[in-house]
Amino acid sequence: MPATFLDFLATGLTGAGWGTIVLYFLAVTQLTIFAVTLYLHRSQAHRAVDFHPAVAHVFRFWTWLTTSMITKEWAAIHRKHHAKCETEEDPHSPQFKGIRTVMWRGVELYREARADRESIEKYGKGCPDDWIERRLYTPHATLGPVLLLFVSFALFGFAGVAVWALQMLWIPFWAAGVINGLGHWWGYRNFETHDTATNLTPWGVWVGGEELHNNHHAFPSSAKFALRKFEFDIGWAAIRMLSALKLAKVLRVAPSLDVRPNISMPDAETLKALLSHRFQAMTDYYRHVMLPTLREEAAHAGDSLRNVPRRLRKALADGGRWLDHDARADLQGLVQHRPRLATLVEFRARLSVVLEERSHDASATLHRIQDWCHEAEASGIKALQEFAARLRGYALVPARIG
Repeated sequence: MPATFLDFLATGLTGAGWGTIVLYFLAVTQLTIFAVTLYLHRSQAHRAVDFHPAVAHVFRFWTWLTTSMITKEWAAIHRKHHAKCETEEDPHSPQFKGIRTVMWRGVELYREARADRESIEKYGKGCPDDWIERRLYTPHATLGPVLLLFVSFALFGFAGVAVWALQMLWIPFWAAGVINGLGHWWGYRNFETHDTATNLTPWGVWVGGEELHNNHHAFPSSAKFALRKFEFDIGWAAIRMLSALKLAKVLRVAPSLDVRPNISMPDAETLKALLSHRFQAMTDYYRHVMLPTLREEAAHAGDSLRNVPRRLRKALADGGRWLDHDARADLQGLVQHRPRLATLVEFRARLSVVLEERSHDASATLHRIQDWCHEAEASGIKALQEFAARLRGYALVPARIG
């Protein structure tokens, strides 16, 4: 206990030193990260996991106390981000808002998005609407952080005010800024999704696993974000622990992809795997067809191809979707003078159309895939022929949820 009032102002009721305060800060900010990624994101926005009501309410109370974010609004804004990703309607796309705006003004973008009540109602269905939500959490959202300010001051004095201020900046910077900003700007990609989402690091620890953002965009409804053997998702580890304690129930995880040998023709198993792993198929095409061909072309063309900007070479993975007008013209010039490369670009575009169409006639889609494979095998291009053989063998490995 503090000896005098001045001691109370300096150190609060705890009299804690800076080491203890730092540990406290790291603990509470990571709890906030977990509340956001596990409850708001994976459970409420994507319905990938259900938590025991007691655990769910602890998360809900903690987000109210430490962020003032309303569950329905957060889920709606995030669902709209997926539905309108990388368009003018995306609440926080660096492609349209600019990376600096998303990184440093993420809170303003969130406020703009929550002011669009029509979108909140459209995308926010199914979120909590009980007595405490209607009477406390929603109408008095800012009361939580105000209460936290008094608690922090009581615990640590003026140092607690500094801790509180950093807490208020934690989610806006790391979630609204880093994940929404850098997570669509810089990093590596496992999947050629129709957006610019990237994995910032293969070890998702600091921001609850949200670092694996490209994986999440490839499989939004998966409770598990780590999809490669070398990747780690601390949020998934927490879910597994809660599941073992019967406090969480995993509803969906991404299925794995298998490649069956000696499949002579794409079949129903191939179709199911392709529709589920269409982004993986396009990634495989780039890695197994485009890249080897580029290397061969470079070996024959010398510096003329090796000096092509890296962004143009990488644009072959997505058809130049994110290039500006001038760069797209440069890409077309690169391709049109290389007949074999032009053929591969055409085959990629045709495969993408087949995989993206929303046909209710599965047999017709399967026939189009079979025709594509047949023509690829008759192309005389070794890399394309080998990819067609690989594609025929695609099959799903049932996801193990338990």
